[in-house]
Amino acid sequence: MPGSTISSLFNDIIPPMTNDKIYSQERSISSAYIDSGLKLGIAQAVLMVQDNLTECFNMMNCDGIYYRELGYFWVFTKSKFKFFKRPHWRETIEASTFTVQNSGLRTNVNSIFKDKNGETLLVANQEACVLDIEKHRPVPLSKVPYPQDGFPEKVFTEDFEKFDVPDQDYEEVYEQTIRSSNIDMSHHLNNIEYIKFALNVFSEKHLLNHEVRELEVHYTGESKEGQTLKILRCDKAEGTYIKIKESDRSVFEMKIRF
Repeated sequence: MPGSTISSLFNDIIPPMTNDKIYSQERSISSAYIDSGLKLGIAQAVLMVQDNLTECFNMMNCDGIYYRELGYFWVFTKSKFKFFKRPHWRETIEASTFTVQNSGLRTNVNSIFKDKNGETLLVANQEACVLDIEKHRPVPLSKVPYPQDGFPEKVFTEDFEKFDVPDQDYEEVYEQTIRSSNIDMSHHLNNIEYIKFALNVFSEKHLLNHEVRELEVHYTGESKEGQTLKILRCDKAEGTYIKIKESDRSVFEMKIRF
């Protein structure tokens, strides 16, 4: 079924964005967010969702800067995306982000991007928890400023998958040393960098000729400047699986379907 048709059907089940817990912002697809095909890039789309989420959290006084002043920090463990149509350079979209679940220790946050005609471009679900900076132990969300109830209706209802791919099915594609420009505010490899490293298993030609439909990522460990990562790939009928390992530790897993 064509992506535009799926998107139109998806619009029919999405409630109006009227809840005061929803953060909506017009965003421009600038040159910093496009791929070589002049569309919103795959990793850049994840970055734009992340940008909208951090601004949403800032609106609710629970972003990374505020929490660090309290001795806590956010950890995002899983993200899942459905792409219906990627906007082009210079287009303006509406990006909306909102908490849909607070289970005590973990939260789920949905995002939806729409074009100027109200057509859904992508939807996303992200899972996160809060850790104590000193102890690195989970902190109940009831102990920090964070929404406890009254959530908007979910726009992403699928569960996260479990990637049951045996290690022997993966083949190493290349190695990557982590450099200073790859590091985030937590002094670890930035989450978007993992996705960029994973996408490098595909050629530019492949990415230009195949439209992404689904992406799911699991952040399974931490990695730091100077460490060498192994990027591994496994192709299955249901999609391509990519695993990133530091020594024998898995630090990142991804599934992508075109």
